Amino acid sequence: MRTFLVALALMATPALAETPEQRLAAAGLTLPPPNAPIGLYVPAARVGHLMFLAGHGECPAGAAGKLGATMDVAAGKAIAAKVALCMLATIKAQLGELSRVRRVVKVMGLVNATPEFTQHPEVMNGFSEVMVTAFGDAGKAPRVAAGAGSLPRGWPVEVDAIIEVK
Repeated sequence: MRTFLVALALMATPALAETPEQRLAAAGLTLPPPNAPIGLYVPAARVGHLMFLAGHGECPAGAAGKLGATMDVAAGKAIAAKVALCMLATIKAQLGELSRVRRVVKVMGLVNATPEFTQHPEVMNGFSEVMVTAFGDAGKAPRVAAGAGSLPRGWPVEVDAIIEVK
């Protein structure tokens, strides 16, 4: 009977009772310090319950690369995951804690790629997987995964997003 009660208590404890920071840590992920803006803009702007996040690259800024030329899909996906961590660091700096995020509303991903490269969604999955790790289903969002001939500082991946906040 005791085993049944323990199992019942565990089922009643929602996985979302953990904080996004705890879920990231459990996955072995840590937030880096956010990058300083390149130029005259802010990394995020809040309007009501929406936060608009500027284009983010890897934190700290990593090596330049182009998918289909100097990088493969696995390397691009890994960088997209690092971009997600960088964006989460910006969100945390703006809000104080990630649990104030209600959901990821929209994601725009740009992949620095050759004209022949067509696996942009697979690269951007690295970003989306980190958001789902942090926020569960609230981390799933409509997303654009598009190719670009170049990105700032030669970044392989740049992402901007809109999130809903409490």
